[in-house]
Amino acid sequence: MHPEWHIQADALEVVKMDWDMVIAFPPCTHLAVSGAAWFERKRRNGQQDMGIGFFKAFTCLDHVPRVAIENPVGIMSRLYRKPDQIIQPWMFGDPYEKKTCLWLKGLPPLQPTNVVEPEPRMVYASGNTMPTWYAEAWSLSPHDRAKLRSKTFHGIAKAMATQWVKDYEPEQAQFEDVGVRDDDENDRPSNDCGRSDALPLLWE
Repeated sequence: MHPEWHIQADALEVVKMDWDMVIAFPPCTHLAVSGAAWFERKRRNGQQDMGIGFFKAFTCLDHVPRVAIENPVGIMSRLYRKPDQIIQPWMFGDPYEKKTCLWLKGLPPLQPTNVVEPEPRMVYASGNTMPTWYAEAWSLSPHDRAKLRSKTFHGIAKAMATQWVKDYEPEQAQFEDVGVRDDDENDRPSNDCGRSDALPLLWE
C-alpha cells in the first residue's frame, strides 16, 4: 500500500478540479436493496438522504468528460435513472456473483474479458439461496463483513483500467494542495445539481 500516492481530502472538493475521468464508488450502505430491512430507520434519521445526495453529487460533474459511477442494485435506479450496464465478477474471470450497476457518461460499456462459471450458491432450508462468498461473510465482524462485501473484484477493476483508457492518453495531471474549504453554503453540491440543502451532514 502506498497512501502517499493518493490525494487524502474531501472527495467532493477533489472532484471540483479538472479531471479527464472520474470513476466513483460512493458508499452503498444506505442505498443497496440488500439493506432494505433498515431503510425505514435510515429514512427517519437522514442517513439515506445523505447517501442519495452523495451519490448524486457525482452525476453533476459537467466539467469532467468521462464519468462512471458504481453501485450495487439499489434505490438509485429509481431515484436517479436506470444504469447503463449491469455486470458480474464472473464476466471478468472471478467466479463469484455480485450484481454491479454502472452509470456511464462519455464511456463505453465494459466488454466481458473472461466469462467463467460462478461458484455454487448456498441453499437454505427455506429454499432461498445466496452467493456462497456473500453468505460466509456473516461469520465476520460487522466492520470486516462490510469491507469484504464492498470490494471491487480484480477482474472488473482491470477491465476498467484497460478498456476505458485503451484509446485515450490524458495530459499529465497537475496536482495541487487540496484542503477542505470553509463551509460556504453556495459551494455545497446538491443531489439534483440545483439545490444546496441536500448534503448538510457531509459538510459539518
